[in-house]
Amino acid sequence: MPFSLHQGDALTVLAALPDDCVDSVITDPPYNSGGRTAKERTSRSARQKYTSADAGHDLPDFTGENMDQRSYGFWLTQIMTEAHRLTKVGGTALVFTDWRQLPVTTDAIQAAGWLWRGVLAWHKPQARPQRGRFTQNCEFVVWASNGPIGAARNPVYLPGLYSASQPSGKARQHITQKPVSVMRELVKIAPPGGTVLDFCAGSGSTGVAALLEGRDFIGVEKTEHYAQIASDRLTETLQKTRAQADFGLTA
Repeated sequence: MPFSLHQGDALTVLAALPDDCVDSVITDPPYNSGGRTAKERTSRSARQKYTSADAGHDLPDFTGENMDQRSYGFWLTQIMTEAHRLTKVGGTALVFTDWRQLPVTTDAIQAAGWLWRGVLAWHKPQARPQRGRFTQNCEFVVWASNGPIGAARNPVYLPGLYSASQPSGKARQHITQKPVSVMRELVKIAPPGGTVLDFCAGSGSTGVAALLEGRDFIGVEKTEHYAQIASDRLTETLQKTRAQADFGLTA
C-alpha cells in the first residue's frame, strides 16, 4: 500500500511500528510558539496565534499547541527518539520550526540521537509587513541524518532555500498548511520508492508530495477533522497518480 494514515497520538502509534521501516521523517509539529511571552504562547489557541483577525477562513484548531518551552523540548526529544528507531541507517529527518523554537528544536534532534546536518529556509512571499520591524517571512527546516548519508543511494542535489506562499482560498485546509510545491522538493531527500513518515500529518501535504514524487507514506494525525481531510487528499492523489501512470503521464 503506497500510504497508511493513523488517527491518534503520535507517540502511541510510532511505538507500534517496526524498526527501520522508513527512509525519511519529514514533519511539521506544532511550534508551541506564537507569542512574545510564555503566557501568550501557552494560553492562546492555534487559530489565535497563527491567523489574523480578518482572515477569510474559519479553520478548526488543532491540539498540542500550549506547551511551555521545556515541555516542548522534552516532547520533541521523546518523539524524535522514537522516529530515530524507525529510520534506516543513512535516513534523514526534516523538522519545520520557527525562529523562537529553532534552538530547542536543534537541541531535541541531537538529544534524540540524530546527526544535525543544517538548517533550510522557507521564504513566504505573502507575509504581512510590520511597521518599524523586519518582516517575519521566513520559517526553517532543521535537517539531520541517522548516521552517515550514503549519497550513492540517492544522488540528488537539493537547494537550501525554498520560496512559496501558503495555500489560500479553498486550497487552504489547515491553519499551518505548507505548500505542496515545497514539500515535493523536500521529499526528494528520501530515495525513489522509499518511505516518508510524518507523525504530525495535518491535512496531509507531506503525504501528497510523497505520493506525487514516487515515495510511500506513513502519516499520523491526532485531530480527527484533519485526519479525515488528509485521508481524502491522499486517496485522491493516489487515484490521480495511478490514472496518469496508466496513460503514461507524469504528475
